[in-house]
Amino acid sequence: MTSATEVFQPLQADDPPSVAGYRLAARLGAGGMGRVYLSHTQGGRPVAIKVVRPELAEDPEFRRRFRREVEAARRVRGAYTAELIDAEADGTPPWLATLYVPGPSLSEAVARRGPLPVPAVLWLVAGVAEALQVIHDAGIVHRDLKPSNVLLAADGPRVIDFGISLASGTTAATATGSAIGTPQYMAPEQAEAGEVTTATDVFALGQTGAFAALGEPLYGSGPSVSVLFRIVHSAPDLSRLPEELRPLIARCLAADPQERATPAEIVAWCRRHLPGDADDGPAVWREVAGPEVSVPAPVPNPTALNTFPLVWAPPQQPQPQQRRPRGRRTALIAAAAVTAGALLVTGVVWAVKGAADLRDGQASKSTQGTPSASVSASASGSGSASAGSAAAGSTPQSSAPASASPQPPKPPTPVPYPGLNLEEYNSIGIQEPVLRATRTGDVRLKCDKLSCELESDSSLITMLRSKPGATLDTCVKALQHADAKSAPLSLAAQGSEFCVKHPSGDIGLIVLQIKQAAPLDTGRKWLTVDLTVWRAA
Repeated sequence: MTSATEVFQPLQADDPPSVAGYRLAARLGAGGMGRVYLSHTQGGRPVAIKVVRPELAEDPEFRRRFRREVEAARRVRGAYTAELIDAEADGTPPWLATLYVPGPSLSEAVARRGPLPVPAVLWLVAGVAEALQVIHDAGIVHRDLKPSNVLLAADGPRVIDFGISLASGTTAATATGSAIGTPQYMAPEQAEAGEVTTATDVFALGQTGAFAALGEPLYGSGPSVSVLFRIVHSAPDLSRLPEELRPLIARCLAADPQERATPAEIVAWCRRHLPGDADDGPAVWREVAGPEVSVPAPVPNPTALNTFPLVWAPPQQPQPQQRRPRGRRTALIAAAAVTAGALLVTGVVWAVKGAADLRDGQASKSTQGTPSASVSASASGSGSASAGSAAAGSTPQSSAPASASPQPPKPPTPVPYPGLNLEEYNSIGIQEPVLRATRTGDVRLKCDKLSCELESDSSLITMLRSKPGATLDTCVKALQHADAKSAPLSLAAQGSEFCVKHPSGDIGLIVLQIKQAAPLDTGRKWLTVDLTVWRAA
């Protein structure tokens, strides 16, 4: 990723402006299932919207698989996955929305800089293995794990498209039938259209790690049939890999699925073999992920034009055969002028009388707000308008001008603060400055030996249990009966949301992105959160 223009492409003429209420800000790319767009939730969180291709949407069998896989993917919430937050399998067309990950794919990073150093490969494999643990615990087999489905965020890898690949029906022809997946990253049993299990994903993880270290697929390229033949009938050539990685990749690529390492074993192995100085890891990873680009702002909703009732409209010019005699028209104008003058005099008399009553201290309640006074004021204004109209030679409407109704107050504008790192030494302020280097802010991270929580001295905090994508109204309702100034993090995962009410009336929405100890268990506790604030809500 080198610039925003390479990541965010402008919408084309055949792109919709919105999908199911999500305003589209840019095009992110296209794949076998459909196109992917950048959008935002109502709270300002960036999301990736994948819209299914029309030809797939017309297939009832596809919709059935898509619906089943979307429901399964909703259960996946982990630090190294891009969480599914919304979807509509029965939409026209079907679509789904996941949290947007600001980072290149592994395939893009390798194409840009070449093979990754060994520490970065270990970090990558450990993160993807942890993601597979969460995915498998939800009863899902990814089936299409590959470098383009691993995104490199600044704080670690993210696995995308878990479980969705089955719905797309993407196939690769084999000598024995057809199989779902990408040929260079298939397991032998998958290539032969056999039983696909969690061990199949481990084989793909080994190939993905080898690609990161080599800069090219381990089993080479070429026609799909040739690649799949080598996977099924040949042992992988690991001699080109760095020596430190060979035992790990060999365990992942065992021909027998029962002999392959589990994701938990892979995570433990990577942690044991990473360099002793854990502080070097983040620096190496940031160099691999590259600089982050600025995400385009949310697209504002179209604003309706305010219209006001007209007091009067110029009369249509009569046709020649309908013209009245000049004398009659002059008489009408004179009558209008006399009427306007009488109304004006009446208004002045009422105004003088009211002033005299006030001066003498004898004004009564009835004369201060009677209908007569309002009528007089209205008549006075009408008389002036009528006189002007008569002077211009136009006939005003007989109705009195309508008073403009007060406009409802505009809702507060959400102000997003994405990617805030909250640790045990700093804090977050709901009011500016938001990220503070000391513990003086409104929300802090507090941990003991067993658990962590968000705490505040003055602001109310409550964790939402509803569907992700909270809005200002969601937080206002959730905070109505809240009385706690802390919220435990024991049940929180990526995407969990917390509403905060500041004493000033400002409302904050905290969305958890990362919750864990520092990578490789250094013992340092930290969070990465997105904050949205509605001022004076």
